[in-house]
Amino acid sequence: MKLIKLTAISAAVLASTAALAAEPVVVVDDNDAVVYEAEPVAVAYEAEPVAVVDDNAAVAYEAEPANVQTANAYNADAGVVRNTAGAVVGGTKTFFQTAINPAAVSAEIGSLGYGANVAWALNDKTELQAGWAGGDVADLFGGDFDAGDVNYDVDADFSNPYLGVQLRPAANWFTMGAGIIVPDNDIDVTANAEGPNFRINNIDYNASETGALQGTMKHRNKLAPYGTIGFRPNIGNNWGVFGEIGAAYMGQTDATVTSSNANGNVTATTVNGTTTVKGSDVAKAAEQELEDKDWLEWFPIVKLGATYRF
Repeated sequence: MKLIKLTAISAAVLASTAALAAEPVVVVDDNDAVVYEAEPVAVAYEAEPVAVVDDNAAVAYEAEPANVQTANAYNADAGVVRNTAGAVVGGTKTFFQTAINPAAVSAEIGSLGYGANVAWALNDKTELQAGWAGGDVADLFGGDFDAGDVNYDVDADFSNPYLGVQLRPAANWFTMGAGIIVPDNDIDVTANAEGPNFRINNIDYNASETGALQGTMKHRNKLAPYGTIGFRPNIGNNWGVFGEIGAAYMGQTDATVTSSNANGNVTATTVNGTTTVKGSDVAKAAEQELEDKDWLEWFPIVKLGATYRF
């Protein structure tokens, strides 16, 4: 009977996570007392149930298995999930660390706006990027532009989410980029008269009779491919800077221009003399000239920024 009791108690002690610093266990029989001390173990294993049978009764007692820690738990330093369930149960920090390693974050400013991106390195030459650039960027290029002979003040509201790839062909600071932009850029324009007239397609329209010419412009392309070249030198273990130039094919623009005196008569002067048109006709001519502006089809990309690498 004593032998059976000793077997059951020894199995329970080995199964317990407290075996790392076990206290002495005393086993007492009818005639004497013997003290047994369990040795500490490095790893806790899950014990199999042990049956203890009394000599005089048909009753079996089963030792309860102890709670143990899984030996193949997630290793955060390795950057991989060795036990998927353990990583998820372990909390969002574990999952987040796994998802972004390796990664970099960047802040940027340029012709597409103010923005940021996140990059995942596939190898020492290739990174995948996801980012956004936008905002009111009119002041970045002076707040106005010329279409034909008419100068326009600009108020812009840009939104340019993008996905791309950054390549380092020589595994150094020189980069080449390509990807897709999903442009949603609104451009509000107001025409400025030159002297007493608006000159559109070599015709002078009386500015005071035309009234204010105001309009909006929007790119036609829903997806705009882009390409860039640039440099990305590191300035420390984690920090770096970058610059890029390139272009995005935004497609032609749709323009809408209105005159504050749409139904009024406007004097139009050509080399052949003068004629009279409506203010809406002047707006239509300005609208056509805006849509013919070539640089809006191939939109220039110029950007500068800083990068932090994990």
